Amino acid sequence: MGFDFKEIITAFMVLFAVIDIIGNIPIIIDLRKKVGHIQSEKASIIAGFIMIVFLFVGQSLLSLIGIDVNSFAVAGAFVLFFIALEMVLGITLYKDDDNNPSLTATVFPLAFPLIAGPGSLTTLLSLRAEFAIENIIVAVVLNIIFLYIVLKTSTKIERLLGAGGIQIIRKVFGVILLAISVKLFAQNIKMLFI
Repeated sequence: MGFDFKEIITAFMVLFAVIDIIGNIPIIIDLRKKVGHIQSEKASIIAGFIMIVFLFVGQSLLSLIGIDVNSFAVAGAFVLFFIALEMVLGITLYKDDDNNPSLTATVFPLAFPLIAGPGSLTTLLSLRAEFAIENIIVAVVLNIIFLYIVLKTSTKIERLLGAGGIQIIRKVFGVILLAISVKLFAQNIKMLFI
């Protein structure tokens, strides 16, 4: 099929909107406060790896373990819902028992399910039905590069916005994340009962 610039741009924009890395900046800053250091390279590589692997084996893997895409999306909606509650209410639901919290936070909840979450993974499956696989891979890689830049500069962004600005953005994006989780839940829960 070959590379198609239009397909790459479209797939990039769709994934960019779903991953919403700009909207996740308050969550990233919050995680950094909780655990100290977040390994940007590791988070980006893990998220990219999960997305590309899921692009190839996602549908078969879910079918193999008897889970349909809708159930997967509903489960992810719950995780996003609780992360959003933390942001809006200023409470801590996510407890870290690990002795290496920065590595744990880098993988969960940052790389999965925040970046490579049910929204982006189910989007990948629907993009695969429309676009050539190589174009989707390029779109994923471009998103991961952008994501890495945002992760690396999140402390600079925090300094620029200040504590008050971060708090306001955190609450606003908490509500937006809450709405995304409810939409993800609502869209997929009805499919389970058809």
